[in-house]
Amino acid sequence: MAFPAPFPRLPCSRALHPCTLSFVRIIIGVTGGSGIPYAQDLLRALQELNIETHLIVTAGAARVISAERSTLEEQPGKVTDLERFAQVVHSDRDLGASVASGSFRTDGMVIVPCSASTLAKVALGLGDNLVSRAAHVTLKERRRLVLVLREDPLPRPMLENMLRAFDAGATIMTASPGFYHAPESVADMLGFVTARVLDQFGLDTGRMQRWGEA
Repeated sequence: MAFPAPFPRLPCSRALHPCTLSFVRIIIGVTGGSGIPYAQDLLRALQELNIETHLIVTAGAARVISAERSTLEEQPGKVTDLERFAQVVHSDRDLGASVASGSFRTDGMVIVPCSASTLAKVALGLGDNLVSRAAHVTLKERRRLVLVLREDPLPRPMLENMLRAFDAGATIMTASPGFYHAPESVADMLGFVTARVLDQFGLDTGRMQRWGEA
């Protein structure tokens, strides 16, 4: 599928295994942790950058979406409100999807929010649904995998799984916005986290005032 005016590939000093595609392709997994607005903001930003996105929403995430409907005025209340920002949508039950294979080239994957159970699956190399399978493929192909966690407090098993996932090659992030950029709205705080996630792929949204930069 061709995409108009693809976002140019930027040099990324943190790239593990450079993709040979002429455009940027990123998998987005959304799992059953609170924090659906982070996923929506990331998908919107990638759409604005003309990035090819492949979206996978778990059943747990679908339940959380309706529960977080009132978080923002534009907060999604159903899965289709996330899907409208993605170029390709996959069922989490479809283990035969393109993103389940390492031969399908991507620039990496973001799981946002990443639930504790999904973190455990990534840490242990399990692939019983498409999100965990795509994450496993991303790691085995030495591509960028970013796990955005939003859960407190953190029990010992979760801390140990974070370390295991890190050792396997994942980047562990928390949905914790900074405040030195003087955010004036929830959207500004979401934008901060989105910007930091996309930094891992060498992409810039232009929505964050960076420390020490005019």
